[in-house]
Formats: sequence, C-alpha cells, structure tokens
Amino acid sequence: MVKPRIAETDSGITGEFNTQMYDIMMRNMRDKGWIETNLILKEGISSGLALEIGPGPGYLGLEWLKKTERTRLKGLEISGDMIALARKNATEYGLSDRVEYYQGDAAKMPFEDGHFDAVFSNGSLHEWAHPGNIFDEIARVIKPGGRYVISDLRRDMIAPIRWFLWLSAKPKEMRPGLITSINAAYTPIEIHLLLQQTCLTGWNISQDQIGFVISGQKT
Repeated sequence: MVKPRIAETDSGITGEFNTQMYDIMMRNMRDKGWIETNLILKEGISSGLALEIGPGPGYLGLEWLKKTERTRLKGLEISGDMIALARKNATEYGLSDRVEYYQGDAAKMPFEDGHFDAVFSNGSLHEWAHPGNIFDEIARVIKPGGRYVISDLRRDMIAPIRWFLWLSAKPKEMRPGLITSINAAYTPIEIHLLLQQTCLTGWNISQDQIGFVISGQKT
C-alpha cells in the first residue's frame, strides 16, 4: 500500500549551506551522466527558446544549451539563492549570453502567451504547491506544436530502489532531503488523474522503477 503524500517545501531550497550541498550533489549527478539532458533531446527539444521550471543550480538547462546550437533558455525558479547559484554556474559554462533566470512562482508565470518553443523540468514537480495551475500555465506559455518534458521521482517506488537512491545520494547531508522529496512525490496514477483536469494537451506518461516522465506536444 502506498503511503499518503507528505507535501514538501514550496519555497525551494534556500540558505547558503543547503544550496552548496545541493550544488555538489547535482554536479556529481552531472559527472555520472545522470542528468536528464538526453531525455529532453530524445523528445525532440533541440532548438528555439525553452523554459526550464525549477532549474535549481542550472545544470540540466546548461547541459542542454551546451549540446544544442542557436538555442536560448529562460529559467523560472522560486528560490533566490538558487538563482544566484545558477547564474554563477552559467558564467562558469560560458553560457551567460544564452540564458536568463527569473524568480517567481510557476503557477503565475511572468511570460506572454505562446512565448516558448519548449518547456522542461526535472525533479521539481513534487515541490509545486499548485501543480494543476502550473500545467495550465505550461499550456498557456508554450507555442502550438511546442514540446514539453516534465520528469520526477515516484512515491510508489519499491523499497530496494529507495534504499539504492539513499546510498547514492552524496554528500550524505542531502539524504534526509531525498527522503522528504520521495515522500512528497506523486504516483503515475495520481499524475494521470491530475493532468485530466488541466488545459495541457497531447500528454503521455511513461514510467520506470525510479520515476515517471510526462511528455507531449501542444496540439
């Protein structure tokens, strides 16, 4: 039986120590090839202007920019501390001229209708206080024919997988946060029911033992 969902923070990761630890963890994931950049490319997001929701320290979007040409990115992040870190990392990548970061709530995006060619997000869905509203906003700001990919952990993963992720989380200071993230995550069934109540069209849900992926093209 799947335990009830326990909501996590809706203000993102804040504080110098927490952001530094998270940055180290995401750098480790990048170096191991665990960042979902190839998934985004596989789904056909490889050109134009993209929006990343919840970029954190920015590695997913920066790796996407690095692997594509003549692309641009806007990141919408609720944590001001994470935005400062993402901007620093963009400078380190030499990509500051192709990316802009904005602080704000994705349930009320500061962008015009049909502004983006694509939208992607990884690992932030479980923190969205009002996910239905954010899916509606994605439908609003993406162009007709635009593609989107939203991936996250699943709460109903089996115990051995949860244990493996806990052991893999480094630095170890991030392990408690990993558990709260899993407990706040949705199940694929819950996401399916939620998406049915939104304006987002053309979606498909795929899943594996660790998480799920919502992908599609706006019709």
